[in-house]
Amino acid sequence: MAGHSKFANIKHRKGRQDEARGKLFSKLAKEILSAAREGGGDPSMNLRLRYGIDRAKACSMPRDNIERAIKKGTGELGGGSLEELLYEAYAPGGVAILIEALTDNRNRTAGEVKSIIEKRGGTFAASGSVSFMFKRLGVFLLAKDKVPGEDELLDIVLEAGGEDLIDEGELWEVRSEPTEFHHCLTAFEEKSIALEDSSISWIPDNSVAVNAKEDAEKILRIIDALEDCDDVTKVSSNFDIPEAMLAEIHGD
Repeated sequence: MAGHSKFANIKHRKGRQDEARGKLFSKLAKEILSAAREGGGDPSMNLRLRYGIDRAKACSMPRDNIERAIKKGTGELGGGSLEELLYEAYAPGGVAILIEALTDNRNRTAGEVKSIIEKRGGTFAASGSVSFMFKRLGVFLLAKDKVPGEDELLDIVLEAGGEDLIDEGELWEVRSEPTEFHHCLTAFEEKSIALEDSSISWIPDNSVAVNAKEDAEKILRIIDALEDCDDVTKVSSNFDIPEAMLAEIHGD
């Protein structure tokens, strides 16, 4: 998942999402599949895939599940080649959503995604109507208590080709151009810097403040349902829901 409007939004939703073991395995499999599709099925040559496999093993994901996800990503399984698709939508409150999917049947996936959005109060949008509000960037999340100080970390980031170092409270968020993603991964590995997460994601230029609880609940229902869709690999949005409202919605 990739909200990236505020770390609080990521933390609350991700924590709730990962409670279910089966749902966690599904998310990890999609990450591995996407990494294998982008960079090949050899983890020694594909750092993003290796990190995905390491995360899956740390969560006790069965070896067969990992290998199946890799083979689906490389096209060895699935009965045909996989196609990468990007869908665009609006949620209540004018919030923009981008949905990334991998599928062997674009008609099936488009129908499922459209149904999920419209049944929950959103609007399925035409290509180009939402994506112009986002940039494709490499994103790395690092726990502050596991990395060097800010000045030393900034030097590492800039030397590796990263562009931004953003303070997100408990975490540092590093951003890079997609072409520098693997350079940054390699640099962090060489410096033994542990990553909480790494991905190439759609990042919004600006966030949309959501102040009505009813709108916030609808937005989260849409995103949760999209993330549950088998063909969806990642959902990005520009919502900014106050942390107190998120806690109230989730019962924290």
